Order: sequence, then structure tokens, then C-alpha cells
Amino acid sequence: MRQVVREFQHRAEQADFVAVIDDTGPHTARELLAEAARLAEVMFPGGADGTGGTGGTVALQADNSWRTVAGSLAVGLAGGMLAVVNRHTTREEFAAAYEDIRPDAVVAEPSAMEEWGVSGLVPEGRAGTALDGWACRTAPGAYDVSRWSGGVLIGLTSGSTGRPKGVVQSEAALRYAGTSTIEINGLKRGDAVAAIVPLSSTAAYCFGVYLSLLLTGPLVLTAKWDRAAALRRMADHEVRWTMCVPTMALQMGTEAAGSGVLGGVRAITVGGGPMDRGALARAERSLGTKILRVFGMSECLGHTSPRPDDPEEVRLGRDGRPFPGTDLRALTPEGAEAAPGVSGRAQVRGPSLFLGYAREGRVEPPELTGEGYFPTGDLLMRHEDGTVTVMGREKDIIIRGGRNIDITEIERAVAGYPRVARACVAAVPDEVLGERIALLVVTEDGGTVDLAEITAHLEHVGLSKNKWPEFVYGIEELPQTKVGKLDRSGAGELARTLRKRTPDPA
Repeated sequence: MRQVVREFQHRAEQADFVAVIDDTGPHTARELLAEAARLAEVMFPGGADGTGGTGGTVALQADNSWRTVAGSLAVGLAGGMLAVVNRHTTREEFAAAYEDIRPDAVVAEPSAMEEWGVSGLVPEGRAGTALDGWACRTAPGAYDVSRWSGGVLIGLTSGSTGRPKGVVQSEAALRYAGTSTIEINGLKRGDAVAAIVPLSSTAAYCFGVYLSLLLTGPLVLTAKWDRAAALRRMADHEVRWTMCVPTMALQMGTEAAGSGVLGGVRAITVGGGPMDRGALARAERSLGTKILRVFGMSECLGHTSPRPDDPEEVRLGRDGRPFPGTDLRALTPEGAEAAPGVSGRAQVRGPSLFLGYAREGRVEPPELTGEGYFPTGDLLMRHEDGTVTVMGREKDIIIRGGRNIDITEIERAVAGYPRVARACVAAVPDEVLGERIALLVVTEDGGTVDLAEITAHLEHVGLSKNKWPEFVYGIEELPQTKVGKLDRSGAGELARTLRKRTPDPA
């Protein structure tokens, strides 16, 4: 983090500027650097001048406020490693992350420290306060960030399909992902960008905090997701770009009600969940901007994107093109590279590929192919023009009567129905068939939708009858992870609960 912090510091020395706008108001670069210097001195006395390597590994509560930026600057000034943690992390999750990361310091609000049981994990050392009342606890001893093999950031995966993993990224990877995004979206120095996804997400941190440090422009933040507040703040402060998950884009589109309130935003990058071209098109027309459907993951940040001037078919119907320098391929079951128009298992390699996972305080290198590719776990189709389409996850299937059914195909077909705002397919158990298909639906108008209405639409669009849902449940909102992505585990649990309450048809 040291390189981008030095550049940010140099710009602030030349002329101060507003670097963060959050729920408490504007915060200038020099104010944030002063807070960062105080925090660095509390954590690692003598290591805040940006010249030494005395900083350690810091677990920071990463909320959507000025504190996350100031904490990042502090770690950069001290030459340390930053691990970002969500405030809603449970005691058990924090203990697991602590075992993987073994931080030298923990910085968080006092209530989080208590809930996480930090005093029982961090050996007795220094304790202090910084960042306007937050607690800091630092373990004794010498600190060695070389154990991270050049890594500067650890982000925890959402844990929606298992125990959260600490993904270790280098500054070169963050810079590559950030500069590629800046070029694709036509951003320039001083532009304002917004972060509406929790900054504890690796992608949100990279394309929020790190991107804004590269641009040396305002980072516009909202502490909690509120679609009306997010729209107002982005419009009021002339935001040029933001990244979010599909649910957020669709909710903002509904809230905008065709006002075109984000006409000054060059583009909104959307990834991290099922997406439908028709729904996204309605949202972007309502918002007055362009939506870019992308493909990326914590392990290889934002590695595809279309451009704002691409036609709708490319921007909303596919998942963009690989960043320059990134190789993305799809393999058939036989291991051959799939031809254009043929779906295969996705593998990626490139400058934003992670260093590995945090395990016992060190980097555990990823399992790559002999050619250096990382298997993403996705099904991918390449097109003749170089664009790609993610067809779903390899494991996102329902096995009904011995037949494998791709849930993404069903969700895409359902999402094309105008009354459907968001939908999720989940498996429910069946004594005879093993699994049956349930559909959770959030409607555009807040009304109900029944099975006959959905199946009539699916018949109209030509989806095979053996893939039709057998149960439809209208809900207020789909379950989400802590970073706003669809929580498939939670959705499955909800579907099973609703199924138990529903009698079989006579």
C-alpha cells in the first residue's frame, strides 16, 4: 500500500483536496493523513514516517466511513499489511480469521473488540485509541510483513458457501485492476467515485478505497445501504463511477422512477450475482447512466468489463472482455479449449491474480494449472468478438430425479419477466426425486406472483418444461451476504422453510 499512499501524500502536500464524503460530511486529504499518522504511531511507534519497514499486519474494521481510508493510509505510512474485516463478523468468524491472518494489531470500535473477543486472542501488548475513539490493540514483539510474500491487502471472502478465506493481494494487482478500470471508464484525476458495497469486500476495497487513492479525488460513501440516500449522495457530489451488486442496481433503478438522476455518472459496474439484460436495461434507463456487466472475483479482481460506449447487447447481455494482459479461457470436459459459442470450465491468469490464501499467518499459494491458470469454478462461453458470458457456477445445479439442472439458466429466464425484480432458484428436498425446484421472487410492484404466471412466461420463452419451478414463493427481499451479494445458502434455507409450510397440491 506504500506506493499509492506516497502518491496520495505528495498530491496533498501540493494542494489539499476533499478525499472522502461520508455520513459525517467532507474530509480533506490532509485531515485523513493527520489521523493516519496518529494511528500509525499508536500501533507501531516510530514506524509512521513512510521510510521504514517497521509496520506489521493490521486487522481493521472496514466500515464505509473516513476511518477505513485513514486506517489504510496509516498502514501504508508504516509499511504494513492491511486485513479488512466486516463489523458484522461473528465471534467465531473472527477467531477463524485471526488464526489464518495472525495480525499484529487490531483496530475497531470498542463494541466490536468486545464482541469479537479480541482481548482473548491478541497477546498482551499496547492498547490505545485513535480514529476518533476507536480502540487499537497491538501485540508485543517484532513484526515481519515479509511473511506475506509482497502482499499488502487481505480481504475475506463472503463465506456464503463455507468458511471465509483470506485472499492475499499485492499492490501490483490492486494497481493493475484499478488503472484498467480507470481507463475503461474514461475516468481522470480528481473524479469522484462512490462505494456503496461494504468496503470489507476485497473488490469493494480495491474499486473503492484504492481506486480513489489512485484518482486522488473524493470517495463518496454511505454507511448503510439505503437506495434513496445513495442516489442523492451520488447526484449531489457529481460521482462519475461506482461498482455494485445487481440487487443494488435494480433497487436504485426502481427508486429513480425514470428521473435520470444519475445522468452525470459515466457508468455503473455491476457484478457478483445473476443478471438479466432486460432488468438491467430498465434500471439504466431509469437512472440515466450506463450499466456495465462484469466478471471478477476476490482471487482475480475485476478481470473482464465492457466499455460504456459498447452496444446494449455487449454491456448488459454479456460479461465484457478480459482486461489487457489477462488471459481467460474455457475448457471442455476433455481438457481442450472450448470453441467460441461452447460453454466450458473457466480458468484465468493475469496481473490481478492473487498471491494465495492466508493460512497460519502466511501465504498458502493457490493451486494453479501447469500453465499458471486459476480455475474459477464458473462455466464460461467465449464469443467470436472476444467478449465472454458467464453461464453460471459449476456447482449451481439441482439434481432432480438424476437429471442435473442449471439454476442459472432458470434464473435468467425468470428474470426476463417484467414483473420480476429479483429471483433466486433453490433446491428443496423430495423423498422420491431427491430435489425439486423452488423459486424465491421479489416483484417490481410488491404484489404476489403465482406458479401458473411464472410457468406461462417460461413456456413463452421456450425454457424446457423439466426445468420449470414447482414451487414459487413471493418474498420482500432475497437473503444477502454481508457485502450485498446473493446468499445462496440463506436462500436455500428460506426455501426449505417455506416448503415445509406449504401442503402438496391435492
